[in-house]
Amino acid sequence: MDISNSEFEVLQALWRVYPCDAQTVVEELNKEKNWHEKTVKTLLGRMVKKGAINFEKSGRSYIYSPVLEVDAYRAQESESLIERLFNGRIAPLVTGFAKNKNLSKQDIDELKNLIDNWEQKND
Repeated sequence: MDISNSEFEVLQALWRVYPCDAQTVVEELNKEKNWHEKTVKTLLGRMVKKGAINFEKSGRSYIYSPVLEVDAYRAQESESLIERLFNGRIAPLVTGFAKNKNLSKQDIDELKNLIDNWEQKND
């Protein structure tokens, strides 16, 4: 599913406050920068058509909820990025971060744990 940067910001707001109406999404988005209500409603409509979110009619309002789950979306986007930029290999990505000193001690510890767990399950 192709989600634009603006749609992703709306999706993030929905993940934080769903189920909610468009006005609540606008208020959530406006905590960080100024969004116009009409823009948000247009983006919500596009995302409904894409199947990223759904809605229920409640009186004169539409109540929106995400269809995409945070973890599923992150996994999908991560795989897409790694496939596109690194031919499906994760090592060059991590190497790039390591060479530029963008890996924290916590990142390194988490990577070591992931590798250890993978080795235990796959040996």
